[in-house]
Amino acid sequence: MRRLRNVKIVATLGPASDSYEMIEALHKAGADVFRLNMSHGSHEEIREKHRIIREVETNLNSTIGILADLQGPKLRVGVFSGDSEQLVVGAHFRLDLDPSEGDASRVCLPHPEIFAALKPGASLLVNDGKIRLKVLECGDDFANCEVVIGGVISNRKGVNVPDVVLPLAALSDKDRADLEFVCELGVDWLALSFVQRPEDVTEARELAKGRAALLSKIEKPSAVERFDDILEVSDGIMVARGDLGVELPVQNVPPIQKRLVRKCRTAAKPVIVATQMLESMIESPMPTRAEVSDVATAIYEGADAVMLSAESAAGDFPIEAVTTMDNVAQEVEVDPTYTEIIESSRKADRMTVADGIVAAAREIAETTDIKAICCFTQSGTTALLTARERPRVPVIALTPLVNTARRLALSWGTNCVITGDVDRFKKAVVSAVRAAREEGFAVEEDHVVVTAGVPFNVPGSTNILRVAPCDERLLFAADLD
Repeated sequence: MRRLRNVKIVATLGPASDSYEMIEALHKAGADVFRLNMSHGSHEEIREKHRIIREVETNLNSTIGILADLQGPKLRVGVFSGDSEQLVVGAHFRLDLDPSEGDASRVCLPHPEIFAALKPGASLLVNDGKIRLKVLECGDDFANCEVVIGGVISNRKGVNVPDVVLPLAALSDKDRADLEFVCELGVDWLALSFVQRPEDVTEARELAKGRAALLSKIEKPSAVERFDDILEVSDGIMVARGDLGVELPVQNVPPIQKRLVRKCRTAAKPVIVATQMLESMIESPMPTRAEVSDVATAIYEGADAVMLSAESAAGDFPIEAVTTMDNVAQEVEVDPTYTEIIESSRKADRMTVADGIVAAAREIAETTDIKAICCFTQSGTTALLTARERPRVPVIALTPLVNTARRLALSWGTNCVITGDVDRFKKAVVSAVRAAREEGFAVEEDHVVVTAGVPFNVPGSTNILRVAPCDERLLFAADLD
């Protein structure tokens, strides 16, 4: 299904969007990738959503990516005898391992690993930062704190520890079980929550065994500090601004977002900007102006994808939310300022033959009357390198592997076409021009650029470029092997 934009849309599925009719409508409205949140729903419910997505994909003959988002370690306080307590600024409050019900002076925090990492002066944030505690003294099983920002604290509220790297595995026992389940089910991307270090990603990769690409969610200050190392071992990135905005001053998040998006583009790895993009559309059919500007800003920055969470999973207007994102993206991408920003941020560093080939393809396409860049790709790398160039013409990614096509559904500007295996360059060119015509990107009178790697079916071997006429009679008349 051809889109009239390059940025991709990720829509989270949930109670508001779990039927065939709704999932089909969301894809038609613009959702390119569906997110399955492993924090909610049983394995059977996840299996059913997966089945419906693949049925929609088959019926519409349109490639759809599936992203499974692992829950990650959840840190929560225990319960209170009265279900909640009011914490007053300046008061002392104790966190400990005692499982008994809490009161206005203490509550259980059943995570000894937190106490092991804490130091006096560290901050603890409860309930998305609405309550802030400062550690005065601590030991292996307790932390005596001062209430810096007070409020109501209630049963099982989440705890954030922004000042320290916690000795926590990124994958809980639940995550490991979920990872194996969704990999066997056949998802395309795995999102790893609360990544703190590159080793967290390496552990998940060993478990995934190549069955899904790995996307690291950046939502902790420690992940920002070690971002370059995390990016190197990840296949993609999600800038998860929710927890990031809790653990860091909110004014720090926009420049971090901009910096991370640019680094991902330089590395030719997809990046999603996520969290509260159209939050008001959970209950309203219209977004706020600020939300529209937020979505537009992510697109101007060059993000590969923007994401809907509760808006499409539990909101009253999921289709309207996807349509709004689609409309904003189309409007931004025809703005001459968008082109100026994207092209001025293009990195010139090119280290490989493949880098040079895709750069040349983009320059040829933009300086002559070329209708599309057609790249043959086995692993998806050539398409990602082409997308990094952010060409002004459409990118058609041709691959014999459906899994590669589905993963590329997350990448900027890629229009994926499943082809048969090719073993000669002439056959590849013929397949490319047919795809360009059949998908509506070109007519017989037009030309396209074709890139490929010879020998074929060897990942990372892109080494050849041809400007090809879409008229097959001219192709067969040419001396082309």
